[in-house]
Amino acid sequence: MYYINELKALKKSGRLRSREVLKNSLHDFASNDYLGLSHNKTLHELTSTALSNLPLHSSKASLLVNGYHQIHKDFEDALCEANSFEDAVILGSGFAANIAMIEALVRKGDRLFMDERYHASGVLASNLNMMNVTFFKHNDMDELESLLKSSGASRNIVAVEGIYSMDGDLCDKRVFEICDSHDAILIVDEAHSSGVVGDKLMGVFNLYNIEIKPNHIKMGTLGKAYGSFGAYILASSHIVEYLLNRAKPIIYATSLSLYDTLLGHNALKYILQNTEYLKEEIQKRQRVVLDVLNIEVKGLIVPIYIGDNKKVIAIKEKLYAEAYLIGGIRQPTVPSAILRIIARVGESCETLEKLCKKIKSEI
Repeated sequence: MYYINELKALKKSGRLRSREVLKNSLHDFASNDYLGLSHNKTLHELTSTALSNLPLHSSKASLLVNGYHQIHKDFEDALCEANSFEDAVILGSGFAANIAMIEALVRKGDRLFMDERYHASGVLASNLNMMNVTFFKHNDMDELESLLKSSGASRNIVAVEGIYSMDGDLCDKRVFEICDSHDAILIVDEAHSSGVVGDKLMGVFNLYNIEIKPNHIKMGTLGKAYGSFGAYILASSHIVEYLLNRAKPIIYATSLSLYDTLLGHNALKYILQNTEYLKEEIQKRQRVVLDVLNIEVKGLIVPIYIGDNKKVIAIKEKLYAEAYLIGGIRQPTVPSAILRIIARVGESCETLEKLCKKIKSEI
């Protein structure tokens, strides 16, 4: 009972977390399966059939031993083509990708500028190696530009998210211009924007029509809109080569599973082949949220600010009893407690509307 007092304190403050086995009977408005591809049996069957015809089904080793398969390379090439980047490397998760990038790229004499609401994986990475890190106010481009002007570091590296995972807002388009003009490396975590925004649904680089430059790095995940598991980093060839030689989650981890890689590749093809249909379905759900809750969202994350941990959990549990699964997010993940709805394409607009009306009556 080494941590019993800490657990009691968490419970008293309404911040105690626990695992619950997924009930498939629930309407899922909590997961990040934005496009509903986790339920797409055709993609699963295509992937399983292709894998069954291969001489092996496991990646077996790290990318740098003998765990780099043609399946990995084909997917990396497809990601580069779809996103107009020069090179790519795939990893085991978005969490690992943030650790890989930030721990490897920020060296002695460099300075990292990170949005204060950047994902916890990036914040954890920024605590490694005693690196010089400055957190700037969320989406405050004036502060960022001022910090870059006065930096004096050997290299400046900026980290933002395409769509922020809790607030659901977009990164400011000015971040690209500012980083380019100050020759700063720009990391954009597109975990929640890839597959959701942009003319081709490739994320904020695509949405803002950004011409890819050598200082640009994009990270995306497969466990969200792509309905698989894993992550990728897109960058110039020399940055990818550097990561292959310095990033520990790449060097010392078994490469991404062949099934997840194939499934992610099939999901990419599906998104590119069904872009107009998916964009229309996303827009329908955005309109429902606006009409019922008067909340305008740029992606599919709908934050509803409550500010009370116990009330958040009470609303979440009441909706759970009515077969609706939503997120109840509390500190320290967010500054103040929120309900978090994912307006997934995997659930109908009619069901989403019913949920929004139920929430409106509770807040």
